[in-house]
Amino acid sequence: MIAVLTVSAGADAHKRATIAITFDDLPALTLLRDQRYVTYLNTMILRGLKRHHIPATGFVNESKLDELDRSQQIAVLQHWLDASMDLGNHTFSHESPNTLGPADYIADIVRGEPVTRGLLAQRHRTIGWFRHPYLETGAPIAVKREIDDWLHAHGYRIAPVTIDADDWEFAEPYDDAIARHDERRRTHIRRAYLEHSAETVRWYRAAAHALFGRDIAYVMLLHATRLNADCIDDIAALLKSEKLRPVSLTKAMTDPAYRTKDPYAGKDGIEWLERWSIELHKSLPWDSYSEVPKDIVADYDRVDPDR
Repeated sequence: MIAVLTVSAGADAHKRATIAITFDDLPALTLLRDQRYVTYLNTMILRGLKRHHIPATGFVNESKLDELDRSQQIAVLQHWLDASMDLGNHTFSHESPNTLGPADYIADIVRGEPVTRGLLAQRHRTIGWFRHPYLETGAPIAVKREIDDWLHAHGYRIAPVTIDADDWEFAEPYDDAIARHDERRRTHIRRAYLEHSAETVRWYRAAAHALFGRDIAYVMLLHATRLNADCIDDIAALLKSEKLRPVSLTKAMTDPAYRTKDPYAGKDGIEWLERWSIELHKSLPWDSYSEVPKDIVADYDRVDPDR
């Protein structure tokens, strides 16, 4: 296990705060189109979550089911539910409302739910969580409201994000390093990711204190990747060092902070502390914000120039 940074969040750091862990892009976000690879990374994520008693919610893009072996991809989702995790809707195609417009975006949400809804129904459960791809919630405000109203009318709650360490930017170079059997590069990416994650958690805790004067019940965005599969014990160690107790997404959302209005209706996807800073007219500590290391950004752009 690679050691993680020990970080603190001011005078209240000794208090045990809570955090909900979420994973986007199920069955997997990966450069490598290989079913065994996808099945393995999910198996290892789930084993780690169970080992460390971490509940989690996975958000599904059902278009991915047909990218590999459909029956095995569906089995991956079943494994999440068998492990007592939850599943939510992340749209069918992972497109933005900025690209599709409200009507087609809503249609993409509908198209993205049948398999997930059916698997939950087999366990007498219902689908209730939705996460916007790229955290893009609709612009201008009329589009956002149309989408919000539809989600509310159809029993969905939006899953916000209050910790985002940009793990996706590390994950695809990591896949590429594995494919090329480049252990030195793989180790460097993993270490850089864990260091950045620790710094990011510290920053979001400071940001929460700037807005609310306390730790909130955080919601952390991760992705279903081989990187997170290989780092799951380190992520658990980071939570422990930060005294962040894992809870379900449903439990985290009972924090009164999540009743704060989200006034943002821009095209960029931003997380919720930044949205709330607009509503509360308070500044965030941007001077101490840590960007993804430049060499990781360059590595990502080399393996997947999709910006």
